[in-house]
Amino acid sequence: MIQIRPVSDLRNKFPEIEAIVNEGKPVYLTKNGYGAMVVLSLEEYASLTDSVEVKLDEADRQAAISGERLSHETVFGNARSAIHGK
Repeated sequence: MIQIRPVSDLRNKFPEIEAIVNEGKPVYLTKNGYGAMVVLSLEEYASLTDSVEVKLDEADRQAAISGERLSHETVFGNARSAIHGK
C-alpha cells in the first residue's frame, strides 16, 4: 500500500517512517495537501541511480577518447526520438 503522510510525520513519527522505508517502500510526504517529497532508503535510491552513474562514467570515457561533442539540442532531440519511436 502506498504510504502518504504529512511532512510533519517525518519529525513527529520518524520511527514509523523509518520502519516503512527500511522495508524497501517509499514514503510520500505532503505539505498543505500537496506532494512535497519522497523518502527512500539508501538502497532503493542507489538502485534507481546506479545505472545512471554507469552511463555517465561510460560517456566520460567515450568523451576522453573522442573529439566529438554534441549540442544539447542534438542530445535531447535524439532522446525524444528514442522515447517516441521516431
